[in-house]
Amino acid sequence: MSKTIKIIIIAVVIIGAIILYATSVYNKLVTMSTSVDAQWAQVETQYQRRVDLIPNLVESVKGVMKQETTVFLGIAEARKSYAGATSVEEKVKAGNQVESALGKLLVIMENYPQLNSSQSVQTLMAQLEGAENRISVERTRYNDAVKTFNLTIKKLPVNIFAGMFGFIQRDYFEAAPGAENAPSVSF
Repeated sequence: MSKTIKIIIIAVVIIGAIILYATSVYNKLVTMSTSVDAQWAQVETQYQRRVDLIPNLVESVKGVMKQETTVFLGIAEARKSYAGATSVEEKVKAGNQVESALGKLLVIMENYPQLNSSQSVQTLMAQLEGAENRISVERTRYNDAVKTFNLTIKKLPVNIFAGMFGFIQRDYFEAAPGAENAPSVSF
C-alpha cells in the first residue's frame, strides 16, 4: 500500500470520526434543548392550572366577602394578563403578577377568620397551595434543565459544535424584583 493511500485512509477515518462525534453532539444538544422546552411547558401547565383555579376561589370568597372588590379585580386582571401572554418573559411577568395578587388575598384571608370557616374556601385554598407547590417544583426542574444545557454548551469541545449548530444559552426562570417581600394589604 502506498504512502498516499495510507494518508487518505487515515484522513477519511479522522474525518469520519469527527462527523460521528459532531452528529452525536448535535443529537445530544437537540435532546437537551427539547428537554428544556418540555420542562418550560410543565411550568406553563402548572401556571394554567393555577389560573383555572382562580375563578372558583374568587367566586367562593366573593360570597363571603363582598367588600374587597379591589383585590378580586387585581386577581382577575392578573389572570387576564397571564392568558394574554405570548412569550416566556411575558408569562413569567404575568405569573408573578398572579402571585402578588394571590398573596394579597391570602393576607386578607388571615385577617378575616370567617372566610377560613367556609368549606369551599378551605378546599380551594388547599388546591391553590398545592398549585403553588407544583409551580415551584416545575420552576426548579426547569432551571435544572437549563443549567445542564448551559453547562454542556459551554464545555470544550462541545462548545465548538454548539456554536456551529446555533445552540445558545437559555435563560433561567427568575423571580420578579421584589418577590422576596410579602405583599402588604391595608384597609
